[in-house]
Amino acid sequence: MAKRGEKKALRGRAGRMQGGRGSGRASQGHVRLWGRHAVEAALKNPDREHRKLWATREAIASLDGELPADFPIEYADGTDLARLVARDAPHQGLVLECEPLQDLHLDEVLTSDPARPLVVLDQVTDPHNLGAILRSAAAFDAAAIITQDRHAPPESGVVAKSASGALEIVPWVRVVNLSRALEDIAEAGYWRIGLAGEGAQTFGEALPSGPVALVLGAEGEGLRPNVADHCDALARLPISEAMESLNVSNAAAIALYAVATRRA
Repeated sequence: MAKRGEKKALRGRAGRMQGGRGSGRASQGHVRLWGRHAVEAALKNPDREHRKLWATREAIASLDGELPADFPIEYADGTDLARLVARDAPHQGLVLECEPLQDLHLDEVLTSDPARPLVVLDQVTDPHNLGAILRSAAAFDAAAIITQDRHAPPESGVVAKSASGALEIVPWVRVVNLSRALEDIAEAGYWRIGLAGEGAQTFGEALPSGPVALVLGAEGEGLRPNVADHCDALARLPISEAMESLNVSNAAAIALYAVATRRA
């Protein structure tokens, strides 16, 4: 398999596979992805084990590269593909069933480049927001995102579509206890900044010159008290008083941009 960053052959001679149309759910334990960016990124990811691709002939022809000749493909029309995915999901002629990505441990990302920020999410449950945060994390070269095992979306087609390929790029660490993870992050030398509207400092004032972990809370409720207590600083984004708050994915993008600008 090609290494990450290398182009993998994608388009090939795949004959029609046998099998009926699906019910819209992936088999137990598997992940079903859809949309060109999400599927193409998964096909290029050497860490992803693929099971089957359903696609229109036009979508296969538009892929970047060539698939191996024995890759399991079933050609279908758009109506059939719509039955394989969530209602009204924009599949763009491509639906891929694959194995979930392997679990990562926190210590595997704490040894990465300290100039790259970590993004810690406290019970951010909307898969669209998680996907958007993954996309911003990839755009601004974050080292990883960290969520809880519970009270966070699982790996899914909705997350992957919203991430526009970033699910395959940004390491995603799931932990049992977020407060304990924040303690480990501090021991590794990171300054933990929780984004909170009640923060005494602006984010720019709180941003250090060294390693930083951005901690963002759930949509609407913000950081839980115990998580906030495990931050070195609580900081607010300097938004207009005309607007009470920002969506968590927008706040993450702004904070990541500020970190990237500091590095530059």
